[in-house]
Amino acid sequence: MSASDEYRFEGRIAGFGTTSGVRLVVGMWQRSPLGAFTDIFLEEANGHRILFAPSQAVADFVSGTYTFDETRIMPVQTTRVAGGLRVVAGDELELTITIGPLTPLGRLLRAVPGFLATRPAWLRLIDPVAALLVPGVHTAGSAGNGRTEFYGVTALRAITAVSGCRDSTDLGTLARLDPPVSFGFGSAPPEPQLADVVTTIRERPQR
Repeated sequence: MSASDEYRFEGRIAGFGTTSGVRLVVGMWQRSPLGAFTDIFLEEANGHRILFAPSQAVADFVSGTYTFDETRIMPVQTTRVAGGLRVVAGDELELTITIGPLTPLGRLLRAVPGFLATRPAWLRLIDPVAALLVPGVHTAGSAGNGRTEFYGVTALRAITAVSGCRDSTDLGTLARLDPPVSFGFGSAPPEPQLADVVTTIRERPQR
């Protein structure tokens, strides 16, 4: 990355907890400087944080922006299934996520013009309001390696059910994302949700 680079990732983020205590944030990126890909942030009940990445390039960029205790590189794929999504990471993790309707806040976000909803200046301005409306959530903040990150959410849908296993161990059923995950400066909402999002990452100018 050069000092003037700005990277834009367009896709969806699913954030949710499970009754096993494992909390997950799944990024499904349709357009990005790294191409289309899915990555998974997993935080265990004891706070151990793992990144599942489909390539070394994705692992390097993501781990340079967020904080993990461990990185695992393996095929990570998302497919549509009836009622939602299926996410598989190698032979270590398998999830089925059931997606519900737009949330009240999601309908409100749809009313914000698209050109404004994802602009970094706007996201920096509304960050204090976002943090008040949804505890733990931020729309702008400092990331790793001198980067600044902006989250422009354009829609929110409820996640209504989750099933899956990790290393053949059942993850349990859907739960709130509580306590918040600790990969970066903010967390996904405590209520399980799927967000349509544009993430912009800027590199701080070098001196």
